[in-house]
Amino acid sequence: MKTSSTLNAEETQEVFEEKKIGFTSQNILRSVGKGISKYYVPFSLWDNPLSALYNLDCVEGMKYYSDNYFDLAIVDPEYGIDAANMTMGRGKNKKYSKKDWDKKPPDKKYFDELFRVSKNQIIWGGNYFTDKLPTSRGRIYWDKILNKDVSFADGELAWTSFDKVIKTAKIQYNGFLGADAERIHPTQKPEKLYNWILKHYAEKGQRILDTHVGSGSSRISCFKNGFDFVGFEIDREYCKDSDIRFINAIAQLSLF
Repeated sequence: MKTSSTLNAEETQEVFEEKKIGFTSQNILRSVGKGISKYYVPFSLWDNPLSALYNLDCVEGMKYYSDNYFDLAIVDPEYGIDAANMTMGRGKNKKYSKKDWDKKPPDKKYFDELFRVSKNQIIWGGNYFTDKLPTSRGRIYWDKILNKDVSFADGELAWTSFDKVIKTAKIQYNGFLGADAERIHPTQKPEKLYNWILKHYAEKGQRILDTHVGSGSSRISCFKNGFDFVGFEIDREYCKDSDIRFINAIAQLSLF
């Protein structure tokens, strides 16, 4: 059985056939956006629900989508703190390559496109982008329930466009409760956190956008919860690793 991702459609179909999961490869470009499908082939594309991953700069990708095409954008862009080269987390970690993607935060062009193509937004690290985001009372605080002996921050903040009171998501980050057992990205957020977000901020039938897919937790959560999803990841290594993780995760669905 294959254990690696591939761009070859026939080989991708083979992975699904081996794991006895249904896959339709002929007609699923219909929903990824007519404009972008003319110029870019998805790195990975699945159906029921739609799940498309592009190995592409998100600002370039978003320009092919019409205004308000996505109902909700759940994004975790670079903060400009060089997190890519920090040592983080516990559990079964891959040895991360040195990368420069978090040397500076996204510019105004990114936020302009993000707000144009999506009706609502949840932006992790919003406290780093106060000069680029409008005033909003809707915040999410992720309480990581950390052990007292660690030096990491107790939690993280997300800015949201929702006119709601501040909500706290208590999802344990270290250990085995809440954190993903396998880490493939230095700033990987757990799948359970995205499950919580979808439960509290999304409605069935909505289209979800993630501009910085990274580890792919958002993509896995959207697929399992029945949401159509389009994601961008500019780093090819992360694209490949997250796609392997995605395939393995949804393969487990066929066992139940």
